[in-house]
Amino acid sequence: MSERQRSGSRPKETSGMLMSVIRTLSASEDLKQREIEKTRLEDAYRACDQNLAKLVEGHYSDLQVTVQSFSGISSRIVTSREKLAVVRENLTSCKALLHCKRDEIRKLWLEGVEHKQVLALLSQIEGVKETAVKLEEYMRKKHYLHATELLTTTVATLEGSLSDVDALRDLKADLLQKKVKLHEVLIDELHVHLYEKSATLAQNTFKRGGSHRGSGRKDVSTPMRKATLLEQAAAHSAVVKGYSKSRAGGMSDLLDEEPKHITEDLNENVEEDTVHFMSILIESLYVLGKLPEAMEAITTQMQGHLTKIIERTTNLILDSANQREEPVLPADRPKLLLELLETLFERFRCVAAAHMIVLTALRRIKRRSAEENSASQIGTDFQLYDMQQVWSKIQAVLQILLGDYLDVKNTASTKQQTQSTFSNTSSDIGSFFTKRRQNRPKASLFKFEQSSHAISMNNYLREQRQPGFYGLEKEGKDIDDEAQYVCQPSAKNITQIFNPLRLFIHEIEANIGCNLGVHCTLHGFISDFIREIFLDQVHCEINSKIEAVTKGGDSLKSLSDTSMHKSFGVSKPLLQSTITVDKAVSELRDLMQCLPAYADQFLNMICKVVQEYKDICHNAYRGVVQPEAEDKRIISATWAKDEDISRLLRSLPNWTNLQKHRKENPDIEVESVDDIRARNTKESELLIGNLGDKVIPKYEVLLDVNDLKTLANLHESLEWFTGRLQTLVSVLSNSPAVLMSSDTRPSDLPSLPETSLQSLITLTKEFQDMAETCLLVLHLEVRVHCFYYLMPILIQSSFSLPTDISDPDVNTLKLNKDLVAIEEVLNVSLKQHKFQYILEGLGHLISSILVNGALYIKRINENGIKKMCRNIFSIQQNLTNITMSRETDLDNSRQYYELLYINADEILDKIVGEGPSFDELHYLNILKLQQKSHAGTDPRILEGREKRLREIMKQAKGI
Repeated sequence: MSERQRSGSRPKETSGMLMSVIRTLSASEDLKQREIEKTRLEDAYRACDQNLAKLVEGHYSDLQVTVQSFSGISSRIVTSREKLAVVRENLTSCKALLHCKRDEIRKLWLEGVEHKQVLALLSQIEGVKETAVKLEEYMRKKHYLHATELLTTTVATLEGSLSDVDALRDLKADLLQKKVKLHEVLIDELHVHLYEKSATLAQNTFKRGGSHRGSGRKDVSTPMRKATLLEQAAAHSAVVKGYSKSRAGGMSDLLDEEPKHITEDLNENVEEDTVHFMSILIESLYVLGKLPEAMEAITTQMQGHLTKIIERTTNLILDSANQREEPVLPADRPKLLLELLETLFERFRCVAAAHMIVLTALRRIKRRSAEENSASQIGTDFQLYDMQQVWSKIQAVLQILLGDYLDVKNTASTKQQTQSTFSNTSSDIGSFFTKRRQNRPKASLFKFEQSSHAISMNNYLREQRQPGFYGLEKEGKDIDDEAQYVCQPSAKNITQIFNPLRLFIHEIEANIGCNLGVHCTLHGFISDFIREIFLDQVHCEINSKIEAVTKGGDSLKSLSDTSMHKSFGVSKPLLQSTITVDKAVSELRDLMQCLPAYADQFLNMICKVVQEYKDICHNAYRGVVQPEAEDKRIISATWAKDEDISRLLRSLPNWTNLQKHRKENPDIEVESVDDIRARNTKESELLIGNLGDKVIPKYEVLLDVNDLKTLANLHESLEWFTGRLQTLVSVLSNSPAVLMSSDTRPSDLPSLPETSLQSLITLTKEFQDMAETCLLVLHLEVRVHCFYYLMPILIQSSFSLPTDISDPDVNTLKLNKDLVAIEEVLNVSLKQHKFQYILEGLGHLISSILVNGALYIKRINENGIKKMCRNIFSIQQNLTNITMSRETDLDNSRQYYELLYINADEILDKIVGEGPSFDELHYLNILKLQQKSHAGTDPRILEGREKRLREIMKQAKGI
């Protein structure tokens, strides 16, 4: 219960108690009862008095203070009542007095109002007079928002309350002129920050590292640069991550983050924050009422300002290149174009970010105007441009720039003079290497370029040129007299710039929101240029280079020089045509890396070039091994083409070791003497079985060593070229998504056509087969030469001589001379292990030919035996000089013919005593030759000796 409730209930309790006492006393029957009640009451009153005394004693000081305060308050109230009475009396008397002076007071009040208005007008006039000074100060410090507000307020005052002041008309006209000038200044400042100061990042980055690119110098220290527009935009939550959201809800989030009203701090440098400064410029134009004119100026002058960015960046690149310590070589000039484009891409990104900031400010103003229901105000109803227009202008200037650097006009005109066969898959592939008439440039006799008149005229034109560049606003001027290029215009420049240009195109398409499968105009320009101009130009250039080294009859005799050997890491000369074709393939391979989007087309070009060169090499090979009619073929070429003979030769260990040498396999099988003899025997038996019974016609042998040299050079060249193709196939097959180049970084490639890869693999195998065929032909041809020179000695020469002739046979001398010539040619043209493969086993073959040829000798005497031994010794000495090893097999052939010095019985006894050194057939031929050489011998004696020989040989085999 509250205090108030308790205090209100006490009187009720007291009265109730009193009534209870009265009823008790009235109802009491005797005096004793009343006395008891009286005693009880007295005790209660006595206790109450005691409690009251204690309470008074405990709260006496408070009670005293309360009484004193009440007395003071009461006295003040009385005094105030007296003063109010006096004031009431004074007001009454004042009212009476004012009523008497009413007209005079009204007159004074009117005069005061007039004077106040005059003072206000004078103050406005004074402010208007100070406007020019304040405006100049604001303009000097670039506080354009304050300047605009001051100017618009002043002009409104002059056109409003001060419109009738004639003395201010000149000032009003001056301020209106300054208002127009302020509009121009705001537009110029906006353009400066949109196109010049927005690209602080690109220029500062270029100044830090661009001037020393390629010079090997470390970056020198530079002062700390200002924050770039991209960084400031990111700091202000501007749309840098994606411009394509400008039409979506992402822009509303950005607008919510920006303040509705832009403020300008007079104590700060407003240009330090480019984003805020451009917002101030847009706000100033809004206050000035010139936003529609500003939009028109931005859209109409956009392409011109972008072109000026190209001009300034070009001059910057050229100045930087001229200031480098190391001069820029002509071959490195296209890298300056790449440097130019990378710098321009960065600047254009900054320009796009700046336009995004401007559009953000413009949309904020429109939204604010709509919220304030002030669309009817001047300058609020205007049409905004969008980012697609900005990127469209950027693409336009880039197309003009690329058109000049890629020399589209001249290349396209040249293309009309040539017939392209690349796009027509059904065209004759032989036309790729057909001769084309080349247009020779007309050489002028003299020029006036360096004359004093021409120099002064060029300087005049340079000073008077308009702000036009790369085809913009030239007004009939010659672009060649004005434009500056960082490198020579050429269609090949696309190889340096395609990958970064492709990335920038993807960025543009992402920013403008292209749908899947829809591309921007710059993508279409580059695609059309590559498909319609560049691919045909590459095709024609490769055609001309290969045609220059393959035309004529001596195309396969032109060899590379020593310096080229070192560059390719080879030890033997290669065909110039092979090197040219390899360079063409390398160029196309590099183009696959530089232009990965067109890798399949370059791969088709590689297949066509390789296929055509294979046909050329095959025709050249046929021209060597089949120079006559179809029925007169070279024996070695026919055998190399024969599958059985070729398979047999390829199955021998010396061929296997040869392949291991080619693959640089250290695990080369070491043949024993018996293995070598068995292999040579097998090969000799094969050759003798086919050639050892006749004299070979001259037309079936390649007697010109130059033909052998051609085959050797063709073999080395084709084998080297096969290795190069295998490397390319390995890279394309094993890693189809990445193609590595020695001096470039890896680029992503689309999946290559499987048919083209298989075609290239097939061509590689065909080149390898052709190279191996050439080597087999050389191997067989040297052995055919031995038959060609030795068989006439055995079949046609006479060995029954009346006198001893000290000189060897003429064909023996010819064979030695031929072998020496072959050795000189092949030693220069072939690697050592291949040279050994060709000449190894010749001694055994010659020995086998001579031993088996005893069958064809008609008669022989002692002088004939000496002549044969001299022939063998001459050949052995010559082979020893060539192979640098003693040909012991020829010792066996000499020992074979020396058996003729003894009679037949002594030969048989020698076999019994020493064992057989030759086969039974060879001993039989010796016995028959002795029989033919001694006329009149009974044939039955020969039969008996043959029978005894067979028995002796059987016993020898049994032992």
